[in-house]
Amino acid sequence: MPILAILIVISFVFYFYLKVKYVRSKRPIERKWISAKSSISLGAFVLFFGINQWFIYATTTSLIIGIIFALFGLGSIITGIRAYRYYLPLATKEAQTSL
Repeated sequence: MPILAILIVISFVFYFYLKVKYVRSKRPIERKWISAKSSISLGAFVLFFGINQWFIYATTTSLIIGIIFALFGLGSIITGIRAYRYYLPLATKEAQTSL
C-alpha cells in the first residue's frame, strides 16, 4: 500500500527533524518536550512499519512481527503523548521566563 509507505517516510522525516531541533535547543524543559514529540514520531514510524508488514508479506511470522511492531509503536505514541502533555505547560512557562 503506497499510503503506508508515504506515512512511514513522513513520520521518519518528522523524527529526524525533531532530533535535530532537540540538539539545537538550549533549554532543558524544551528539550524534554521536543523529545516527547520525537517519541510520538518514532512510535508512528514503528506502528506504520508494523502495519505495512501485514500487507506486504502474508506469512504467520510477518504477522506476528507486525503485531509486535504495532504494539511497540502504539506504546511509544501513548507514552510520548503523556510526556508531551506533561511538559507543554512547563516548556511554555520556561519560554516566557527566558524572554
